[in-house]
Amino acid sequence: MVKPARSSTEGPWRHGGTEVPPRRPGIGSLVLLASIVISFLAASSAPTPLYATYAAEWHFSPITTTVVFGVYAIAVLASLLVFGRVSHHIGRRPVLLAALGLQTAALAVLVTAGGVEALLLGRILQGVSTGGALGALGAAMLDIDRHRGALANSVAPGVGSGAGALLSGVLVQYAPAPTHLVYLLLVGAFVVQSVAVIRMPETVGRKPGVRAAMVPELAVPPGVRGAVLVAAPMLFATWALAGFHGSLGPALARQLSGSSSAVSAGLGLFLVAAIGALSAVVFGRIPPRAGMLLGGLLIAVASMATLAAIDGESAIGFFGSTFVAGVGFGAGTQGAIRTVVARAAPAGRAGVMSVLFVVCYLGMGLPSVIAGVLVVHGGGLVTTARQYTLFVLALVVAASLGLLLTNRSARSGRSAEADHATSGHTGPRTAADLPAAEAGQATSLVVDHNGGQARRRCTRQAD
Repeated sequence: MVKPARSSTEGPWRHGGTEVPPRRPGIGSLVLLASIVISFLAASSAPTPLYATYAAEWHFSPITTTVVFGVYAIAVLASLLVFGRVSHHIGRRPVLLAALGLQTAALAVLVTAGGVEALLLGRILQGVSTGGALGALGAAMLDIDRHRGALANSVAPGVGSGAGALLSGVLVQYAPAPTHLVYLLLVGAFVVQSVAVIRMPETVGRKPGVRAAMVPELAVPPGVRGAVLVAAPMLFATWALAGFHGSLGPALARQLSGSSSAVSAGLGLFLVAAIGALSAVVFGRIPPRAGMLLGGLLIAVASMATLAAIDGESAIGFFGSTFVAGVGFGAGTQGAIRTVVARAAPAGRAGVMSVLFVVCYLGMGLPSVIAGVLVVHGGGLVTTARQYTLFVLALVVAASLGLLLTNRSARSGRSAEADHATSGHTGPRTAADLPAAEAGQATSLVVDHNGGQARRRCTRQAD
């Protein structure tokens, strides 16, 4: 029998008359949590190379493929809204254990699936478990180490999505039982991770209010709202790119390459996700806004290259543009996440991470479902792929322009403060110097060494 670890939030206990402090989570726990994110996202992308196999066996249309992809994203969104803040009240570990159990059940459904209905059920269960886990996983990694946790939140999803798509493609192409083996391997991983979670110290204590926390709500603490508004457009755009490669990408890669290989079908998503994860590490030390702007620029360039590859029917051009898109995906995503988490207080981390993932999965799921309808009832695969790529291009241009405008506003605000300081006010500003809307507060400028940017901290003045 596995004995659960004591919570790091509990007080010290005595052993043989000696006071023993509770064990605190360390780098090992952070690695475990990141590996669970990787496993969840690998499980979510594992069916991608299998869609052609399912379609051949069960005779369904391309719109069914997109619906299967879309219901997963919708289930993730619903689960994030309902369960995203629960871990703040009952602890991270209980939420993770429940999600791991449900994910295992989802994989069991997919292993035994004999038709579209079972495939849809398995994907819905996967979405519910993934949505329930992501908020707790993201918050727990930030609980352990804010800087490394933010980096892990940026890197792990890409590693998981890429690894799942490529591993599944290789197994479908070269291994026996292609519709079973990848799921069974993932079940084994989840069982091992469940045992490790039981042994992991808890990062937060229990507190009342779990029922209220399950009421669907996109609540962002006031001090984080500005950062979320800055980061959300870029997150939506980058994950819309991922949605393109998860929904239309496999069929488009097959058509451009003239190959029915399952590996080529999963290669596009692998490149975006894996190169994105590597880029998140490489660009993890540059200022977050610079990362977002770089990501937007690279995705814009990649989108134009993708259009050229589609028009020229070039598989090499398509995969080359996908490589560039992956670099942009990593730079933009890590910049957006770091912009927000640097300002998130411990008590609100699970809710804030849930809001970010809601934006991500809206970007991934909504355009993909619309694209699936257009493939069947619009101009077909190639025309829809062009339209989707133009949509991603418009998104990243709009998000980048928004960033430039907010940067200009921030610089104007700092210039105004400098003018105020040199116009006779040699001492610090007091509450009397502030506008009425800021009465009772004074602001000081502090440097966020993790993100590389200045941010404001409000301190209450004494009455």
